Amino acid sequence: MKASYITEEHEILRQSLRKFLEKEAYPYYDDWEKAGEVPRDFWRKLGEQGYLCPWLDEEYGGFGADFGYSVVINEEMEKVGTGLIGVGLHNDIVVPYLEAYGTEEQKKKWLPKCTTGECITAIAMTEPGAGSDLASIKTTAIESDQGFTMNGEKTFITNGIHADLVVVVCKTDPHASPAYKGISLMVVERDTSGFSRGRKLEKIGLNSQDTSELIFEDAAVSKDNLLGKKGEGFYYLMNQLQQERLIVGIGAIAACERMLELTVAYVKERKAFGKSIASFQNTQFKLAELQTEVEIGRTFLDRTIEAHMNGEDVVKEVSMSKWWTTDLVKKVAMECMHLHGGYGYMEEYEIARRFRDAPVTAIYAGSNEIMKTIIAKKMGLV
Repeated sequence: MKASYITEEHEILRQSLRKFLEKEAYPYYDDWEKAGEVPRDFWRKLGEQGYLCPWLDEEYGGFGADFGYSVVINEEMEKVGTGLIGVGLHNDIVVPYLEAYGTEEQKKKWLPKCTTGECITAIAMTEPGAGSDLASIKTTAIESDQGFTMNGEKTFITNGIHADLVVVVCKTDPHASPAYKGISLMVVERDTSGFSRGRKLEKIGLNSQDTSELIFEDAAVSKDNLLGKKGEGFYYLMNQLQQERLIVGIGAIAACERMLELTVAYVKERKAFGKSIASFQNTQFKLAELQTEVEIGRTFLDRTIEAHMNGEDVVKEVSMSKWWTTDLVKKVAMECMHLHGGYGYMEEYEIARRFRDAPVTAIYAGSNEIMKTIIAKKMGLV
């Protein structure tokens, strides 16, 4: 069933983006997986074609596109591989912070380069000792007459190696009570004194997505790089996390659909006992069950997207969608790999990569346990 928010213009974008990816991404993706990063040249090509932050106003390099364009872009990127999540993070998670809370001067300085691929962004929340509990972060940015001095470490940072701008979640008032009232957002630029990259982290999946540690040792951050108001960072994060988790759900469902496509094609071709695996009732039942669950997840996700586009508060629904779809993508990956038999465990088959990439979706953007806690609060249980 076609989503009601998808128009002819969205489908034209999908076709053009698909052709672009068939030329510029699919042939090279295995190489990117081995290299451990997507080349910056690919980002610049995305910018040249208008696939970076198309929702921004024309004065900043976008064309005022609605969120439906973001949905299409994230779906098509996911079909190439989950390792391209850094594009969605840049387009629909980090840059929206700059647009929503930046001053006009900041927006004119940073946003145009975000649409061309000259400037790649990241957001740094997680620390070695703090994940979902943001109030427990230790990174500080202490103000003086010269600006802010930042100290601390961040880890598991998507786009960490390539990032030219990093929105850093830090404490400008380490003694605030409650602690979350001391949180602010700072934009740290690549050449900032005292800012360095740590290790490029080796993961069991998402190999082509550059993920790293970030280190701040008396990093000198200008007062002009404070994003929004001091002490308001926690509220900004809560406002933007709805869309971040929606992006994760969009990718999860697209991954499910891709894995089903791969597996249906495989079982039709693979023979056992003189006939195709697809002819066995167990195979038919397994795939019928998965297809049904994916369709149900897609329907709920599309309804939630539409409500989000209408400006509705859908925190509960987004939380439901995020945990449901990311639990589902793990299930689909397991079942589809199993239906591939021994070949499913071979790196030359895409399903093996999908199996490795799926589990982390239930962890990032807030673990699924956090999602259930949010749902329980919205139900009046807490």
